[in-house]
Amino acid sequence: MSKAKQFSQPGLPLTPPVFYILLSLSLKERHGYEILKQVEEHSGGAVRLGPGTLYSTLKRLLQEGLIAEITARPDAAHDDERRRYYRLTERGGQVLTTELARLEQALTLARQGSVFSRERAAFVPAKAYEHE
Repeated sequence: MSKAKQFSQPGLPLTPPVFYILLSLSLKERHGYEILKQVEEHSGGAVRLGPGTLYSTLKRLLQEGLIAEITARPDAAHDDERRRYYRLTERGGQVLTTELARLEQALTLARQGSVFSRERAAFVPAKAYEHE
């Protein structure tokens, strides 16, 4: 599936960069570098965005109406005027909420099956249970 069509079909999984960018902006308005650092922190280092990936993803999210650029500066006296700040739009919040619900449903199903060990709260391959 092309990246351009990712948001045209509701319910499709978001890519990790898109998911973590939307999640970061759901907490507060941020500038690009702050988003980059938050994505890495929230993903436990699993998702590390380079500037090219970050800004091309932000451009796509802007075009799709999931985020918006804001002109107000949080602290204009101590801010670099070259920074662009972004916020989550209502549509972006809806897309993020749908993704979180999809992940919650998948986690619920995994916990009901024999794939997820609640005691260790970690993924355990199904074959591990065949030998017990």
